[in-house]
Amino acid sequence: MDAYLTAKWLHILSSTVLFGTGIGTAFQMVWAMRSNNPAIIHRTASGVVVADWLFTTPAGLIQPATGLWLIHLQGYPLTEPWLLLTYTLYAVAFVAWVPVVGLQIRIRNLTAKATSVPAAARRAFRIWFALGWPAFLALVAIFWLMVHRPPLWG
Repeated sequence: MDAYLTAKWLHILSSTVLFGTGIGTAFQMVWAMRSNNPAIIHRTASGVVVADWLFTTPAGLIQPATGLWLIHLQGYPLTEPWLLLTYTLYAVAFVAWVPVVGLQIRIRNLTAKATSVPAAARRAFRIWFALGWPAFLALVAIFWLMVHRPPLWG
């Protein structure tokens, strides 16, 4: 079995799971919040929290491991400019995602027995939504960098 193709396959697969789960759960949360129904929001947020633990977290850990494996196999220096930018963007996505998990749990808990959507859940959702954008845009930029590997600076 070819190590490079294995590493590349695992990297692509985990990036697909990471990005796909992120965009899918984001859509579900937005859709649930639009319902203005605390039972729907609670059920959806519960599923989103589980999806993050089952899919997003493992994929998020596999990404840097397979990325470093690919860097090693291809002989790139770890300080290649496009890689440095990739590390930075991945850190941005991670720093945005960590509080998002807590906010999802908060929304889930706040709506568990609610008869209407609590104001605190709406505030948590607005923050959750705002944090999703830098994570999303960072991952899109990383995809671009992985494909193009541009020369950025000397």
